[in-house]
Amino acid sequence: MGGIVVLFSIFITVSRYIANLILQGEGLTLDFKHSITDSRKIARSLVAFANTKGGTLLIGVKDNGNVSGVNSDEEYYMIEAASQLYCKPKVPFGVTKWDINGKTVLEVNVTPSKRKPHKAPDKLGSYKAYIRVNDENVLASPIQLKIWKAEKIRKPIKFRLTETENLLLDYLKANEHISIAGYSRLAFIPMIEAENTLIALTAMDILEYHNEMNEDVFSIKKSD
Repeated sequence: MGGIVVLFSIFITVSRYIANLILQGEGLTLDFKHSITDSRKIARSLVAFANTKGGTLLIGVKDNGNVSGVNSDEEYYMIEAASQLYCKPKVPFGVTKWDINGKTVLEVNVTPSKRKPHKAPDKLGSYKAYIRVNDENVLASPIQLKIWKAEKIRKPIKFRLTETENLLLDYLKANEHISIAGYSRLAFIPMIEAENTLIALTAMDILEYHNEMNEDVFSIKKSD
């Protein structure tokens, strides 16, 4: 009898865990997939999570949150193909299989990568870098690509902020964010200098970058 109670308790715990994930709804770090029919498409989700803050794919869950279940072996092999064949470089992932009322749900976890940018094929087969924005996978902007490149070559050095950089930080302490053009006007410097400075400060974790309504903006880096 005790064994039955333990098994029932485990079942309830598992159900609540998945239910709580589903209740969160799709967002920056969570995506639902009814099933996997195209490894290349799922590769875009894997690289978007790896290029952003990491995340979880629930395979066997519809967009409305209803559990549909999947064939776990077939789905796993398609995820593995997505990771190894269609992600450049490969995106590591972990999978946990859950049994919910007789239906199988796969929880696929991806951690933030230090090997950005990861790329996956678009609909025409060209490899592109994707990031996660809200609940969507979108193409990384040219500025984001420059930031990743700057991060790869940055070195831990001591430096003194220039007058225009201090002006920028003072502005951002009083304002939510600034665009490249806005910084150029604020500091009376050329656009290319403003862009390079913002990219460098972002690569050094002083600023953080956002693309809002197709506009590149920067804000003070928030502590995690």
